[in-house]
Amino acid sequence: MSSDVGPVLSRRALNRSTLARQLLLHRVRMPVLEAVHHVVGLQAQVPAVPYTALWNRLEAFDPDELSRHTDDRAVVRIPLMRSTIHLVTAEDALTMRPLLHPVLARTFGGTVWSKQLGGYDVQDILDHGRALLAERPRTRAELGRLQAERFPGVNAEPIGMATTYLLPVLQPTPRGLWGRSGQAAWALVESWLGAELHHDRPVEEFVLRYLTAFGPASVMDIQAWCGLTKLREVTDRLGSRLRRFSTEDGAQLLDVPDGPLPDPETPAPVRFLPEYDNSTLGYADRSRVIPDTAGFELLQGGPGGHVGSLLVDGFVSALWALRRQGDRVSLQIKPAVRIPDEYTAAIHAEGTELAGFLAPGRETVIQLDHD
Repeated sequence: MSSDVGPVLSRRALNRSTLARQLLLHRVRMPVLEAVHHVVGLQAQVPAVPYTALWNRLEAFDPDELSRHTDDRAVVRIPLMRSTIHLVTAEDALTMRPLLHPVLARTFGGTVWSKQLGGYDVQDILDHGRALLAERPRTRAELGRLQAERFPGVNAEPIGMATTYLLPVLQPTPRGLWGRSGQAAWALVESWLGAELHHDRPVEEFVLRYLTAFGPASVMDIQAWCGLTKLREVTDRLGSRLRRFSTEDGAQLLDVPDGPLPDPETPAPVRFLPEYDNSTLGYADRSRVIPDTAGFELLQGGPGGHVGSLLVDGFVSALWALRRQGDRVSLQIKPAVRIPDEYTAAIHAEGTELAGFLAPGRETVIQLDHD
């Protein structure tokens, strides 16, 4: 263990720090664009998830405001951290896509699709794909079909996947708008935003952004969040710009100098997090939010973003799913640990609010299994 590991932070202290920085310790009054920037984006391969994520974080959140910003191209849905689609501000899309290109390239290189390009030069495939996307947004299926005509002998799927992994692309509207749907089409980032990518932003700024929104955290946490490697070299270069702590197990944690560290006994509200929430996926060691005793897998890939995890006293304590049943909705809550009876009223109140947000105008039935 390094001699400069620093003061020890308990798991509960890390929990409260995560909640505070992720705007989950209490709902805040903050413009939507500022919130999206502050939390360094929200995972968004399920289009409805960012709406539920922000509902948990912002006072009087209006989903139409986020939808307007999406339609106005002030925020976009783009493959970034961990090669997954995130909702980020337009400026962050232009900055972060070049930084994370190695992650997307490595991910594609590890797929079967990368082995099925028939020996063609990948750059030729990308140049052709870029020309097609410069005409208009296209789905992967359409890209693959058109490109397969140019590169005979190669199936459409691997060509379409290569194009959307290796070119700087995003998913344009109407997909991602509140209450609407649309095909998962792709457009060039620079064409959609009318601006050039920023290739000169240092990775150090990216690391500091993460620590501001997720810290204190380890180098392994940062790498697990974004997919980049060799970030120990980056944090070493930051040197005195970082403060240092340690976990109860002796692992080193890094942080920005002014990052809030709330009292570990600060009360934490009940929160119905969506699947893929930052607070549950932003770390290699998720024990600051998910108890070791929980023994379950987080729900993912739910219908319309209507599944997730329940925070009780700051920690994931149950899974939830909202099911529509005619003019009623059923909020089914399956505890992973025993939830003290004292939280029942808060769970019912927050659950009713969640159902009113996701399925307005319907009677709500809450099913909480105390066993």
